[in-house]
Amino acid sequence: MAPILRLDDVHTNIAQYQILHGVSLDVPEGGVHVILGRNGAGKTTTLRTIMGLWKAREGSIQFRGQDITRLSTPDIARLGIAFVPENMGIFGGLTVEENMRLATHDGSFDAARLARIHAIFPAIAQFWQKPAHALSGGQKQMLAVSRAIIEKRDLILIDEPTKGLAPAIIRNMIAAFREIAAETTILLVEQNFHFAKALGQTVAVIDDGRIVHRGTMAELAGDADLQSRFLSLSLEAH
Repeated sequence: MAPILRLDDVHTNIAQYQILHGVSLDVPEGGVHVILGRNGAGKTTTLRTIMGLWKAREGSIQFRGQDITRLSTPDIARLGIAFVPENMGIFGGLTVEENMRLATHDGSFDAARLARIHAIFPAIAQFWQKPAHALSGGQKQMLAVSRAIIEKRDLILIDEPTKGLAPAIIRNMIAAFREIAAETTILLVEQNFHFAKALGQTVAVIDDGRIVHRGTMAELAGDADLQSRFLSLSLEAH
């Protein structure tokens, strides 16, 4: 089965600095797929390059077989790709409802889809008329993800969704992401190995702008030597 997303020898510069040094990656369709790596390894740059926020200097990016390397971010989004950045990208001065309406193409909601989001994230319904700045960190993350799925998407790129969240909220997010992944492919950048291993089918480890390991998450989670070699961690510590 052809991958939903393919990166082939992607090089990305930010100003005078080269961040990605030939990233090649296939993302299978369906489920959750994870990019792991140390701080500064190139994880966020990879997502932002896919989304067209930063342009690849060399290489190609294909989505469902279509070359999207040179497309604008709005054109990439219209193909069915959503992006949840690390800073969540919500508007604190607007209500939850207003934030959600801005994420639709015409300001209206599909009732069945909105009901499903409320079932996955009850806080969205509970705080519907509250300003987004009044939400907790976990609730803001729920809003950010809800905005990404308020319309049907084929692929969602999510950057470090558990950063700063309490363990109880992270457990809830695991269940929510499983629900979402039943209909939408997720490419997830994470530092929390427990969260990543609970969700991921496949994993790629990036270091110094290069993919240094790729395989199944089960393989990485079950091999302490691999964890130590590529991530300097042990599963027992998480």
